Amino acid sequence: MVVIVGCLIVTGCVLGGFMWAGGHVESLIHPSEILTIGGASLGALIIMSPGPVLKNLMKGMIQAIKGSPYSAKTYEETFCALYELFRIARRDGLLALEAHVSDPSKSAVFAKYPKLVANHHATDFIKGAFGPVIDGSIRPEDIGNLMDIEINAMNEEHHHPILVLSKTADALPGFGIVAAVLGIVITMGHIDGPPEEIGHKVGAALVGTFLGILASYGFIAPLVGKMEIIGHAESCYFKTIGTILQNFFNGMQPKMAIETGRRGLEHDVRPSSEELEKMFKSVETGGA
Repeated sequence: MVVIVGCLIVTGCVLGGFMWAGGHVESLIHPSEILTIGGASLGALIIMSPGPVLKNLMKGMIQAIKGSPYSAKTYEETFCALYELFRIARRDGLLALEAHVSDPSKSAVFAKYPKLVANHHATDFIKGAFGPVIDGSIRPEDIGNLMDIEINAMNEEHHHPILVLSKTADALPGFGIVAAVLGIVITMGHIDGPPEEIGHKVGAALVGTFLGILASYGFIAPLVGKMEIIGHAESCYFKTIGTILQNFFNGMQPKMAIETGRRGLEHDVRPSSEELEKMFKSVETGGA
């Protein structure tokens, strides 16, 4: 929602300043210029993007508009779920977790935490960490390497949509120039016309340059920045889960394992020590 507000501010200020200086908005409306710039940019985006990248790009843009899902509430649910799983493992052994992590969507533990269950990447990540340890296919102290590999692969996958959108933003001013040059070519074909007709066509050509620059620096480039920030938030989220799990597998007490993960968070999502203790107590009184 904040992205939409930002777009409205950009549009309002640009048009407002133009009108304040005596300009008329209708003089900026040239569908042919929009088709040239928008169509060429979209075509270039499609050329450089494999199918999966286009799909992830659409998801990333929608997520950027909706905002980051990695809020303080998300971390609260994740910490509570992990603490509850750790308590079960301490009390009944790691094998007791198999029923929960083999299919988190059917787990009584995960069912208490809807934000976590809705994030299939997170539940799969937790499942992928517990699974090899439970079945004994890897030493607990070595699971960190597997989690690091998975996080790195995830980061690379999410970087590709940002890369192609960034290149599109860089290309938009150039496509604006293309539209302007085409407009000048049309103008030269009417060079013997009345001055007002030539002025109209030159103005239309200049609008092409204006639209390309505005779209690039006013909308697409900021959207790229927002997607990068959300990607960083996602990476931090999974690294935090990985740190907590690795510390627990290394023999650290459940509360301390989660405390180490908490300390690596940024202030806007990091619960205080008192808040973390309240989470533990809520699990102890109402959880497993």
